Amino acid sequence: MDLDIDVQRLKLLKANHLSQRYALEDQIIKYLPQKIVSLEQRIEGYTADMNRLKENTHPNEDGFSPMEVEGTVYTNKKAAGSAILAACHAMTSPDPVPLGQYRGFAMELSFESFSKEFRITLKGALTHTTGLGTDIFGNILRLDNLLGGMEERLIACREELANVNVQLDNAKQEVEKPFPQEDEQKTKSARLDELNILLNMDKRESEIVDGEPGEDAPAAGRDEPAPER
Repeated sequence: MDLDIDVQRLKLLKANHLSQRYALEDQIIKYLPQKIVSLEQRIEGYTADMNRLKENTHPNEDGFSPMEVEGTVYTNKKAAGSAILAACHAMTSPDPVPLGQYRGFAMELSFESFSKEFRITLKGALTHTTGLGTDIFGNILRLDNLLGGMEERLIACREELANVNVQLDNAKQEVEKPFPQEDEQKTKSARLDELNILLNMDKRESEIVDGEPGEDAPAAGRDEPAPER
């Protein structure tokens, strides 16, 4: 019984080992390579958009780069902020609509029904989205912060890519490791099989012995004498 319990325990451990191995294989074949490709594409996108931003940022004496809103180019920050709010008030549908251009990026205006918030998406190689408020200058600042944060997001992507590559290397090494108690399981399973065979043999021999007729038992087919009258 102790050996049987031990063998069952080892079988469970091996099943868990195989389950983890299948999960690692899935990570190696599918998930991690897809993640790597996605991160590489985002790094390329951020790099391209940062170059786009640098080439199209031409601040005036107030530090404001011209903004086009619904066909009109604004060089004054207050006027541009007012035009954005006017476009928000004029929206009749939450669906995205073209708004204009800012620092080399196409602007798209939309309304998020769940959060009850207007949003602007800046489109370059990637899309960059920020929510809007009711402050004229605050919305311009949000757009500038969104664009200015690309370098930080690029660094984060590079760090994540390095981490995913390490995960992939570790997974490839881990998936090659055999079940550490393979020999113990084989040895104990073989011994359990031997014991089961011996127990079955003893049981059959016992059944044969118990089934033989005894000396005092009447012979088969012999009639018992009739009682005296």
